[in-house]
Amino acid sequence: MKTLNIPVSLILFRFILAHIIIFLAILLKEKSSFIIIILMYLGLISDIFDGIIARKQNISSEKLRRLDSQTDMIFWLSVGCSCYIIFPELIRENLFAIWSILVMEILCYIISFLKFEKETCTHAFLSKIWGLTLLTAFTSLIGFQHVGFPFYLAVIVRFIAHIDVILIILILPKWTHDIPSCYHAYLIRKGKKFNKHKLLNS
Repeated sequence: MKTLNIPVSLILFRFILAHIIIFLAILLKEKSSFIIIILMYLGLISDIFDGIIARKQNISSEKLRRLDSQTDMIFWLSVGCSCYIIFPELIRENLFAIWSILVMEILCYIISFLKFEKETCTHAFLSKIWGLTLLTAFTSLIGFQHVGFPFYLAVIVRFIAHIDVILIILILPKWTHDIPSCYHAYLIRKGKKFNKHKLLNS
């Protein structure tokens, strides 16, 4: 009997949550806010543990990390879309900042595809920090209909994180996944080793 692949199950769980979040936002509008916040936190927890468990089971691979990365993007886009469905005016008032993030995200993918013919999958440290600021921003927006400091902090952190990812892509001699920062990409380019597992534990 085949054993359960827990990391893949957690990634699939997050993918399903993304669709449930959109469905609830369309069906219940503002009444779904509390449930969406709970699902958002469950998604974050699944994201933390899928990488940890994969490494504990020694099954972390390029395919798994790429699947995790793309599912993360789908998940957070679904939360963002639910915000627009529930609070369209709040989103329209901040379209410039939102489009700035999306353009930078697309730019990262374009640069990565042009250089490596693969999508970016750095799981960089600053991107993880951005995930926490994004969680706070969405909690503030969905739970309290407040944009303010949490939102703009997330925008600033993401902009810096995007610069870091672009530098990682440009510095790396060949495509690889799980690079903590552009400094570590430089170490790879120079042939110096470091322990990625300790630096990237999710």
